[in-house]
Amino acid sequence: MPLRINNNIAAINTRRRLNANNRDLNLRLERLSSGLRVNRAADDAAGLSVREGMRAEISGLKMNILNAEQASNLLQVAEGSLNEINAMMIRLRELAVQSSSSTLNDQNRESIQAEYVQILMEIDRVSLSTTYNDQVLLTGFGNNIDRASTALTASGTSGVANLKISGATAGTYTFEDSAGDGIITLGNGVVTQTINVQQILDTNLTVVSQTSVVANFDRLGITVTLAGDGATNSTGSYTDGDLHGQTILINAGTGGSFQVGPDDGINNRIEATIPDMRASGTFINLHNTSVGQINTSRSALSQIDQAITNVSNVRGDLGAVMNRLAFTVSFTENEIENLQNSESSISDADIANEVAMMTRAQILSQAATAMLAQANAVPQTALQLLQ
Repeated sequence: MPLRINNNIAAINTRRRLNANNRDLNLRLERLSSGLRVNRAADDAAGLSVREGMRAEISGLKMNILNAEQASNLLQVAEGSLNEINAMMIRLRELAVQSSSSTLNDQNRESIQAEYVQILMEIDRVSLSTTYNDQVLLTGFGNNIDRASTALTASGTSGVANLKISGATAGTYTFEDSAGDGIITLGNGVVTQTINVQQILDTNLTVVSQTSVVANFDRLGITVTLAGDGATNSTGSYTDGDLHGQTILINAGTGGSFQVGPDDGINNRIEATIPDMRASGTFINLHNTSVGQINTSRSALSQIDQAITNVSNVRGDLGAVMNRLAFTVSFTENEIENLQNSESSISDADIANEVAMMTRAQILSQAATAMLAQANAVPQTALQLLQ
């Protein structure tokens, strides 16, 4: 190989190797100092895209846990007040029973009536004063079913014993129910769902006597309880085709929708509905009752009993939603753990491997530096030819 002094190929080659080793060393130092394998798109373009999507989903899920916990706190505030309302209604019933006896005269009943009115006013005050983040909870919270819905008003012929909503949007929903096919369709003109109910009906396509079944329109967020002949809390029975043309009216309310999923959609939200719990409201409906006379006291008993049942049912519904939220938190925490594990496998640096690669790069860089000094010394042998 000829001796050259204008271009030292050995030095150029060594310098190239040294630069490559230094770049590798810098990469290992960056990964070890950040703990990440992917610090920029150039490190892993596809991995970066997947990682950022996972990070966005994980951050949403973490906020979902906070949302669910706060939603549970909100419902606990409402349920705590309903517990006191329940206690006040029991006292109302005591007063009504006391006033129903002929051992008292109307003058005695005036004192009982005074306490009765005060308790009614206190129920209204508690309902108005139960707030969470400046939101009143017990005067109507969330969307609610209008009691004028024909599916309820005509329950004697429709066979509908109860309606519940969870995430249903406000509007008018109409049933399409042809006799003999075991299929029910419900829609509001925008969204429609068809379900097959043959498996929950008997061979005559009716609900079995003294039982109830649930038709779940989960995509709409509506569940319909259908009663059989003689079922509890029902005035009619359902036979396939009875629901045709019946309507459900859902009124828009304030609040009641809890975001517990990372995306938009009904499956990412939990809805809770609290009706107007004031004694003067239509749901409790005690404002026209009185214990000032023996006859009115006796007639008030059945209304108070129904009011106590209504409050207890609402408390039960709130308890069910709170338990659901607890399961939601557990599920979300498990999902975060698994997604975080997936994100980590893409994004995080393998420390053991990076330390080994850094040591290799350090040794090679030191060796290349030494060899560059040797390569730069080679052209000096040309001076010996000039002596």
